Amino acid sequence: MKVSPIISLKQALKVSGTMVFLVLSCFTIAWASGYKHKPKILVFSKTKGFHHASIAVGNIAIQKLGAENNFDVDTTTDASKFTIDNLKQYAAIVFLSTTGLSTQLFTEDEKAALKQYIEHGGGYVGVHAATDCCYDWQWYGNLSGAYFKGHPSQQEAVLDVVDSTNIATSFLPRHWKRKDEWYSFKWMAPDLHVLIKIDEKSYDQQKDELKMGDHPMAWYHTYDGGRAFYTELGHTDESYADPLYLKHLLGGIEYAIGKNYKQ
Repeated sequence: MKVSPIISLKQALKVSGTMVFLVLSCFTIAWASGYKHKPKILVFSKTKGFHHASIAVGNIAIQKLGAENNFDVDTTTDASKFTIDNLKQYAAIVFLSTTGLSTQLFTEDEKAALKQYIEHGGGYVGVHAATDCCYDWQWYGNLSGAYFKGHPSQQEAVLDVVDSTNIATSFLPRHWKRKDEWYSFKWMAPDLHVLIKIDEKSYDQQKDELKMGDHPMAWYHTYDGGRAFYTELGHTDESYADPLYLKHLLGGIEYAIGKNYKQ
C-alpha cells in the first residue's frame, strides 16, 4: 500500500503562503495593467459659426477637472488631430461649443476617423453649441442627439431633473434654478435617455416657434458602438465657476470615458 507523504504544519504554511503571495501578485499585476495610465480626453472647440467667449474658460475648467479627478486633458481647435491613430489615445472627446458645417470643420478623412473612433467604443461629450454643428452630417446629429433651432435672451429658468440616478445628476436639486442661454431644438434623436428638462413656464421663450412642450436639456445614449452625453448648459462664463454645473459636466465626461482606459 502506497503511503501519502506527511507534510508538516511548517511546510504547509510555507506552501500556502507562497500560493497566497503568487495569487496576490497576479492580482496586483492585473489591476496595475488595467490602470497603467490615466485616461486622457480631447477637448475640441473649433468654430466656423458663432464663437462662444466661454470656450476659453471652459477649456481651463475642464483641465482643472482633469487634474482633480485623475484624467489628462488635451485641448485643440485643430481638426487635423482627428486621425485614426491619434484618436486611439483618448478615452473621450469633448465637443465644446463647436459650430459650423461638417465641411467647414473636417475633411472627409477626419470625419471617417471620428466615426471609426466611436464605432470602436469611444466616448463623446457635447457641450452647449455642440448641437449647433454639422447640420449637413446626420451621423453626427445622431451622435449628439439633437440639432439647435434657436434661443431667447439669457435669463433664469428652472431645470427639472427627471433622472437623479445618473452620475451627472445625482447631486442636483430636483428643481434647479439658474441663468444660462436656453436652446430649443428643431430635431431630436428618438433613443435618448433624458436626464434634465427645462420648465417652459419658468422663462420667456419670446417666440412661439421656440416652445417645445416636452423640452429636454441633457441626455445620454449609446450610439454606433460608443457612448454619448450632451448638456445644453454652458453658454456663460459663469457656468465654469459654478460647482453644480462643473460636477454635472464632470459626470458626463466620466460617463463618456466609461472603461476606455488606454494602455
